[in-house]
Amino acid sequence: MSVPDFLAVEHLGACPLGLGERSPRLSWRLPEGTAAQEAYRILAEIDGTEHDTGWIEGGDGVLVAWPFAPLGSAAEVAWQVRLRTDLGESGWSQRAVFETGLLDEGDWSADWIRPREPEVAPAGLRPAYALRRRFVVDRPVRRARLYATAHGVYETFLDGTRIGDVELAPGYTHYTRRLPVQAYDVTALLAPGEVTFGALLSDGWFRGQLGIFRAADQWGERTAFLAQLEVEYVDGSVTVFGTDAGWEWRVSTLIRADLIAGVTEDRRGGGGANGPDAGWDPVEVAPLGYETLIWSPAPPVRRIEELRPRSVARVGDRQVVDLGQNINGWVRLERLGPEGTELTLTHGEALGPDGDVTTEHLKPAVPFLPEPLPAGQIDTVVSAGRSGDAFEPRHTTHGFQYVRIEGHPEELSPADLTGVVVHTDLRRTGWFSCSDERINRLHEAAVWSFRGNACEIPTDCPHRERAGWTGDWQLYVPTAAFLYDVAGFSAKWLADVAVEQWEDGTVANISPHGPMEGRQGPTARLQGSAGWGDAVVIVPWELYSAYGDERILADMWPSMVRWLERAERMAASGRHPARTGPRAPHERYLWDTGFHWGEWLEPGNDVDDFGVFLAADKSDVATAYLAHSAGLMARIAQVLGRPADVVRYRELAERVTAAWRAEFAMPDGMVRPATQANLARALAFGLVPEEHRATVVAQLVERIRAAGTHLATGFLATPLLLPTLVEHGRADLAYELLLQDSPPSWLHMIDRGASTIWERWNGIDHDGTPHESLNHYSKGAVISFLHRCTVGLRPLEPAYRRFRVAPVPGGGLTSASATLETPYGRIEAAWRIAAEGFRLEVTVPPGTSAEVAVPAGAVRLLGPGRHVVTP
Repeated sequence: MSVPDFLAVEHLGACPLGLGERSPRLSWRLPEGTAAQEAYRILAEIDGTEHDTGWIEGGDGVLVAWPFAPLGSAAEVAWQVRLRTDLGESGWSQRAVFETGLLDEGDWSADWIRPREPEVAPAGLRPAYALRRRFVVDRPVRRARLYATAHGVYETFLDGTRIGDVELAPGYTHYTRRLPVQAYDVTALLAPGEVTFGALLSDGWFRGQLGIFRAADQWGERTAFLAQLEVEYVDGSVTVFGTDAGWEWRVSTLIRADLIAGVTEDRRGGGGANGPDAGWDPVEVAPLGYETLIWSPAPPVRRIEELRPRSVARVGDRQVVDLGQNINGWVRLERLGPEGTELTLTHGEALGPDGDVTTEHLKPAVPFLPEPLPAGQIDTVVSAGRSGDAFEPRHTTHGFQYVRIEGHPEELSPADLTGVVVHTDLRRTGWFSCSDERINRLHEAAVWSFRGNACEIPTDCPHRERAGWTGDWQLYVPTAAFLYDVAGFSAKWLADVAVEQWEDGTVANISPHGPMEGRQGPTARLQGSAGWGDAVVIVPWELYSAYGDERILADMWPSMVRWLERAERMAASGRHPARTGPRAPHERYLWDTGFHWGEWLEPGNDVDDFGVFLAADKSDVATAYLAHSAGLMARIAQVLGRPADVVRYRELAERVTAAWRAEFAMPDGMVRPATQANLARALAFGLVPEEHRATVVAQLVERIRAAGTHLATGFLATPLLLPTLVEHGRADLAYELLLQDSPPSWLHMIDRGASTIWERWNGIDHDGTPHESLNHYSKGAVISFLHRCTVGLRPLEPAYRRFRVAPVPGGGLTSASATLETPYGRIEAAWRIAAEGFRLEVTVPPGTSAEVAVPAGAVRLLGPGRHVVTP
C-alpha cells in the first residue's frame, strides 16, 4: 500500500515560510486505490520536540484541524501523517516542513526607517531609493531568517545578491489596516565577515499612481522600510540585525519608478547598496508601529514564464516587438548600445494602421475626468556601455503584447528580447481541450486573461486601471477556481473587502482602494452596486464549493450580514423616482434605490450619457441579486450551524423573489424587461415559477434568434447564458452561440487575433481601431461552460468529494476532455464520439465518488479508480 502524499498547510502548499496561523489546518491526499479513510495519525517535530497525536478517528484529509497546542512565533515544524483506510494501515508519508512568522508585536525590535527626502517629486517621476547598513557576522551561521515589509515596494540584498524571488513585495492591500510581511531563508547568504545589508524602496501602490484616476499618495506621503534579520549561530546564540538609525540612503539608479508610468534607469550611476560610498545620508526613523502587520494567506507575485518574441519590425526610426501573446510583466532587453545610449520602451496591446504601437485606447477617459490621462507603461534606460549588460525593469509591470523601442542604434532581433510573464504564483489545477481548435484557442485566451489579471489582487485589466472590481471577481471566480488554486489569493482579497466595508454595509466597487476611489472621490455615490457588492456572499460560497473551506464562510459572515441588511433597508425605505401612485406591498422587497452598474456593457446599449445611465431604474438586476444572495445566505447559515439564520434568509429570499415576480413577471408567464440578460438571470437564479419556466425559455430563445443568434448580455449575465440554455434543454442553441463568429461573439475575438479576452465585444473594430482593454477576463467566464457542460464536471459536495460527470456534446465536437486537481486528487474526464459510439473515460480520486451520466445512458455511481462508461 502506498502512503499519503500532497501534504499541505492551509492553502500554501507543503512548505510555507512565514505562516500567519497559530493553529494551521493540514491536508493530505489518500493513497491510490483507497476508497475511504477511517483514521489518521500525525507525527510532528515542533521546535525540536516530537509530538504524536496517536490515532484519531476521522474520514477527511482536507483542512483538518491542528491537533497540537497553538504555535508561537518563528516556530519550525516538520510533520508527517499515516492513515488507516479500507485497505489497511499505510506507512508514514514524507515529511513536510513549515515555519510561522513573527506573530506578536513584541517580536519586533527593528525600527521603521525612511529616506530624508528634501522634497517629493510629482507622482510618476519619483525615484527608487537605495538603503543600506553594514554589519559583521562573527561566527558560523546555523539558521538565518529575514522578515521585511514596506510602505511602498521593496527588494532586499545581502552583499549585492538579491534575496528571494518575490516581485512587488509586500503587495497590494488596505495598508492602513493590513500590511503583509514576507519571510526569507537567508542562511546560505551569510558567512563570517562584514556584510552589506541593502534594500531598494519605491512608491508601489502605497503612494504611487493608482487606478483610473491615477491618484497618488492614497495611503501616505512617505515611503518607509522595515526589516529584521535574525541570525542563529552554530553555538546557539542569536543576533538580530534590524533597520535602525544607523542605516543610510541615497537615490538609486532607478531615477523614476512607478507601477503604471514605468521606470527610468540610468545604468551609468552606481546607485546600489554596494556602489561607491559617496552620496549616502542618514535615514530617518519613523514611529509607524507594528499593529497592522499580517501574514498573507496568498502566494506572492513572481516571474512565472519567459516568452521569445514572434518578431521585431522596423517602423520608421522605431522598432516594434511582437510577443505574440498579451501578457502582464515586462521585457528583458539585451544589447543596450554604447555608453549614454537612451532607449525608450513603450508597451501596448495593439498596433495602429501604420504598424506602430498605439496606446490611445489605454488612456483613462471617464466622465469624472476633464481630459484623458496618459496611458503610462513607458520604460527608459540609459546604457552604461558594458558588454553583456541587459535591462529588465523593476518595481513596475505592464499589460502588453507589443513594445516600441526608440533610440537603439542597431537592428534588434527576437534573440535580443525576452518577454517576462509576471503574476501571482498560483498553482495550475485545471485543463481543457476539445476537437475544435478555435474553442481551444478561446479557452487559452481566457486562461491568459486571468493570468494577466492575477497580480496581487484580481484586477480588471493590467494597464488602465489595475483595479480589484468586486463584480468582475464574483462572476469569474468559479472559472478561476477550476484553472488555478485561488483559495488563498481570494481569501487575502476578501479580507481587504471586509475591512473596507462601510459602517452602513456598503461594499465598495473596488478593493483594495484608496480614498480617491472610495468615499472621498467622485465615485462615492456609485459604491454599493448590486452584483458587485454581492461578491461578499458569492465569492466565499464559491471558495467553499471548490475547496471545502468553511472558515472563509465564517470569516465573511459579518460582512455578508451587513451587506444584506443594507440591501433590505434600501429596498424598504426608498423608491425609484420613476414609480408613481400608491406603493404596492411587494415594493417593500423591491430594490430600486441607489446606484447600480446593472448589466454593464450590453451590446448595443452603450453608455453615451452617464447621467441618464446613473438615474436609470435597474431594479430588475438589483432585486434578482438580493434574492440570489439571500438564498445563498440560507445555505451558508446551514453550513455554519446557524438554524435561526437559515429560516431568516430563506424567508427573505422567498419574499424578494415574490417581489421580483410581482414586478417583472406577467400573468401569462412572460418576463420583462425582455432582455437576454434578465431572462437568463431569472432562470438561473430560480426567480421563475416552475409552471412558467418553459414560457421564459421560449422567450429567451426568441430574443437570441431576434439578435441573429448572437448574445446580447453584458458582464453579469454572460457566464449564465449558455449553462442556462443547456439546463433547459437548448444545448443546440448554446453551442450555436459559442460557435458564432460574427460580432458580438467570443470567436470573433479569436478570429481577429485576440490572445486574451476583450473588455468590449467590439474591442477591435473592423477598421482595426482598438477600444479600452484587450485583456479583461470577465467575458472569458464562458469557458466554465466547457468545464461544467461540455465535459459535464461539477461538484456535488464541497471540494469535489462527490462530483458529477454528465457531458453534453454538441456543436459538432467529436471529443472533449478536462483534468482537475481537486483537494482530494486528480479528476480526469474525457469523451469521444467514434464509429462505435459515445465513450467516456473517468478517473475518480481516492476517497471520492462520482455520479456519471452519458447521453442516452443511465446514471452510474462510481468509486475511486479509472472507468470507461458507454451508453
